[in-house]
Amino acid sequence: MKKFVQKIPSTILGLALVAAFASTNALAQAPGQVRLASEAYPTGSQQTSVILLERFAPSEIRAGSQFDYTIKVTNLTSGEVADLILTERLADGFAMSSMSPEPKSSGAGTSTWHLGTLKARESKTLTVSGSAATVGELASCATVTFTTQVCSKIKIIQPALEVTKTLPPEVMLCDPIPMTVRVTNSGTGIARNVVVKDTLPSGWSTMSGQSEIVFQAGNLAAGVSREFSVDLKASQTGTFENCVEASEDGGLTANACATTRITKPELTLTKTGPNIRYLGRGAQFEITATNVGDAVARNAVLTDMIPSGLTFLKASDNGQFGGGRVSWNLGSLEPGASRTVTVDVKASGISTVTNKAEVRSVCAEANAEAMMEIKGIPAILLEVIDVEDPIEVGGTVTYLITVTNQGSAVGTNISLKATLPPEESFVSADGPTSGTASGQQIAFEPLPSLAPKAKATYRVIVKGTGVGDVRFRMSMISDQMDSTVDESESTRIY
Repeated sequence: MKKFVQKIPSTILGLALVAAFASTNALAQAPGQVRLASEAYPTGSQQTSVILLERFAPSEIRAGSQFDYTIKVTNLTSGEVADLILTERLADGFAMSSMSPEPKSSGAGTSTWHLGTLKARESKTLTVSGSAATVGELASCATVTFTTQVCSKIKIIQPALEVTKTLPPEVMLCDPIPMTVRVTNSGTGIARNVVVKDTLPSGWSTMSGQSEIVFQAGNLAAGVSREFSVDLKASQTGTFENCVEASEDGGLTANACATTRITKPELTLTKTGPNIRYLGRGAQFEITATNVGDAVARNAVLTDMIPSGLTFLKASDNGQFGGGRVSWNLGSLEPGASRTVTVDVKASGISTVTNKAEVRSVCAEANAEAMMEIKGIPAILLEVIDVEDPIEVGGTVTYLITVTNQGSAVGTNISLKATLPPEESFVSADGPTSGTASGQQIAFEPLPSLAPKAKATYRVIVKGTGVGDVRFRMSMISDQMDSTVDESESTRIY
């Protein structure tokens, strides 16, 4: 800890001020004030000092006039400066009237402020008010004391090893045994040259025939893990315990074991669904996987391939869709156990599709399929435009109504209705079917059928009877629609 003392004098009302502080370019603290004195302590340079002390006052004052002068203290460092105390010795002949803030103590021509701690780059300013009765120079000085400290830290570390070993609890004799070993530095600091050794049980080996495995994990920083995976094989059935040990240069060790039973399942798969669906309609397939073997079917995964012509909608039991297929992780199927899932699709292409599914577990698999015919459906588009716009009151406007079958099947009994705004009156209507007006409503006879990609055009002529930005409205429905299709066209009448 260091403690510094700083004293700076200033002169006010003098006819000859010190040149270093009397420049006409001096910085002003407040209107009418200039900086009369400043000092960076302890080096004199603001770049390498701790405290900057500055004094501001008018360059000259008439005798007997009230005036203010200020003292500014600034922390030049990026750390805190503590125990900051500033003492001001008032000039002889100066009649002090107020100080802001109030000093901690005053007496015998001095005032002391306890400014506490200045944060990094923080400044504090004191203001003294009063007057001088006599002509001449008025000199006062400030003293500042403060403390700084220099600290350091030493980091104490303690690495720690953790190792985990993962084996499937049950594996068929004919399949690989996937093993994963994960070593982690769960402490602090670096665990150096970490090595993991695994001596396999009797009758086990790697796929290349090794009976011992060594993993070089290297240096592990705190919180870092390394994972190693390898496929193993067994030569006989039974229950086996496999252990690994991790060690490092500092003498730390960690162990982990896992147990696996070697066995065998047998799977069957059934799949049911609708025989026929129309284009755009939904369908649901039900798939059931059953283990008819004498051992648990481990890690069973059911996959349903969505063929072209069907679009996936949803799957039960958290089925995940991607790459044109839905997958379910069924986990383990005990002997005699079944799992049933469903998948919902939409018919999106006219064809006969075959939906195939398969289930696979460790050393067991099965397949199933279901066929479905997809037929076409109509998709009717309604469009309305006005030929003339705007029109004058008394003028006529023709509305063209176009009905288009964008679908893949014939649309039947297509009915159109028009509603005129109050500012229009019916003149005439024509189209593939006749139209009849009743008040502001115009109804066309149903169009018996509209082939795929075909169009039907209607015309309605009306007269403008009032001023406004009006809406001519059409609605359409057919045998294949559950609700009306509504369109409108705006026309300005003036």
